[in-house]
Amino acid sequence: MAQSLPRLSENRLSPLMDGYARALAARRARSLAYSAIFFVVTALAVLAAEVDLTKFFANIGNIGSYFDRILTLENGQRVWTDPAEWFWGWKPWGRLLLDTLLIAYVGTIIGAVAGFLLCFVASANLVANPWIRSSVRRLLEFSRTVPELVFALIFVIAFGLGPVPGVLALAIHTMGALGKQFYEVVENIDMKPVEGVSSTGASWAMTVRFAVVPQVLSGFLSYALVRFEVNVRGAAVMGFVGAGGIGQDLLEAIRKFYYSDVSALLVMIIATVVIIDLISERLRHRLLSMESAR
Repeated sequence: MAQSLPRLSENRLSPLMDGYARALAARRARSLAYSAIFFVVTALAVLAAEVDLTKFFANIGNIGSYFDRILTLENGQRVWTDPAEWFWGWKPWGRLLLDTLLIAYVGTIIGAVAGFLLCFVASANLVANPWIRSSVRRLLEFSRTVPELVFALIFVIAFGLGPVPGVLALAIHTMGALGKQFYEVVENIDMKPVEGVSSTGASWAMTVRFAVVPQVLSGFLSYALVRFEVNVRGAAVMGFVGAGGIGQDLLEAIRKFYYSDVSALLVMIIATVVIIDLISERLRHRLLSMESAR
């Protein structure tokens, strides 16, 4: 037969209920405060951005009409009815798209190598000197804070038009982004292998090579693959400022109202990014499975 649970006396139950009520009231007050801060910040952002909802709803139909135009050929037919006319420039566009991929690839390689070399110096569990560690972290912060387009504009002025400014801009930004992700991975490693290798009298570089790198290499490669996907999209935009790749032709088509060319270039870029995403996703899963199998 089920027994009823004993009930606390009112003298003991009353303080507990009062404490619960106060905790609940404090939680509600925090939620209201956070909600108020959110709405205030949103309102300030709306004012700073000069958001005009009337204009927005009055012109939102232009988005649909633009997409309708880029899906229409010069003869008035839909683009998919005549693929040969739609992709009339696929050969030169293909070469420019290849340039974009090479810009992203080389920029990713250079940035990943630089981030790899700097991340160990920026890790708190490997470098005790706060000045050295802080200096490297500030460098990485600067590299990833400045947008790639700003770096590209600077390098276009310095080196002229072409792929070199795009490669350098992506490399610097990639170094900053991957360097931060890399040193966060390093700071979460198991320190027992590091202590074991250090106890043999190995140098700092040898300790990193044999005790740290084997633990983080698969994670580094996974992050680098993700960054390559991002850089492919970034390299396509680099052409807007003359840093090589297919972006320059895309910008020209937009400015000159070559509507069907815009959609053709977008389709080629999107298809390339999707293929790269699928390949890199499979590679990342393989790397993760190899790491979990250890």
